[in-house]
Amino acid sequence: MHDVVVVGAGPAGSRYARQAASRGLDVVVFEQGEIGKPLACSGHVSTDIWEFTEDARDELFQNEISGARFHTGGPGSQDHPFYKDEVISNVIDRVGLDKHLAGLARDAGADVREGHSVVGVTEDRDGVTVEVRGDDGIETHRAKMVAGCDGPKSRVRRELDLPEPDELLHGVLGFSDEVDHGDFVDVHLTVPRFFAWRIPRGEAGVEYGLAVPPGDDARGRFEEFVDGYGVETDRRCSGLIPIGPPKRVTGRRSFLIGDAAAQTKPFTGGGIRYGMTAADHAAREIDPEDPATLGDYERAWRDDLRQEIRLGHAVRAGYSAPEPIQKAGMKAFEGEIGVHMDRPTTLFSREQLAALFSRS
Repeated sequence: MHDVVVVGAGPAGSRYARQAASRGLDVVVFEQGEIGKPLACSGHVSTDIWEFTEDARDELFQNEISGARFHTGGPGSQDHPFYKDEVISNVIDRVGLDKHLAGLARDAGADVREGHSVVGVTEDRDGVTVEVRGDDGIETHRAKMVAGCDGPKSRVRRELDLPEPDELLHGVLGFSDEVDHGDFVDVHLTVPRFFAWRIPRGEAGVEYGLAVPPGDDARGRFEEFVDGYGVETDRRCSGLIPIGPPKRVTGRRSFLIGDAAAQTKPFTGGGIRYGMTAADHAAREIDPEDPATLGDYERAWRDDLRQEIRLGHAVRAGYSAPEPIQKAGMKAFEGEIGVHMDRPTTLFSREQLAALFSRS
């Protein structure tokens, strides 16, 4: 009888497993394939990432970013720069991050198993039963609780009939081998209700990507986008981006973290920091012996991230504004900024106000 079965060894799952195991819980983690693969997420993250790793910067770091050029048109169109006189974010080895975090979970005492696909989850009054397909066939595991950290199409969420995210965008990534140490990303507001991007990764090349609502031609738009830059991308991947957490991410003896719970930034789709922040709340609040503590987790992570997510939706609404309004808004606010890329509430911070007044 495990304390917790964790399904999924992405950043959220591995972070929860590490924190829970360090508190003395019996934790087993199942990842359906090789940890970190296939890649389905950008490696552009805030510098806060290093708070969740231990001495991993030299191993994972690829490039430093200090600003973004926003475009209402495609490649070569007029840009509106937003920047800081310091590093805003880093570009990292995204596969390496997953492997590193899983290693930290193992070091803390969690049993992390690759090549194990969860095929069934049921809850009862006393615990959960998790069926897993591994090299030796179907295994059955009992635990006091199950943590669904298994991404946008969470098997745990579906098996236990937990509510779905508000929206699932379709994202496409591609990588070229062009060396680029530039410190600006390019953001193009040229796709419906979201954007396309170009991220320089230093010696590791350049990342191109976009995300679109369901039913749109993501691959066709991606081809048009990279053609505009005149590049060939030799490695591509795609995946779903959940936007909008459901009203409930817990069951009788279950809880969701990360993309499974749509704990993401509505204005970028990124969820690494939000997911690991929620994982820390889960490890602190949830006692596998007491299902009532699931409510403590619900309150804790929502109190922490609710305002950021609400403001993130407001920022994203600007992507769909008429182009003249977009241009006027960017022209008015372009230049030095004082915001944090993960926290929209910093739009009202002392640093951001000082940056605005310095231009007036």
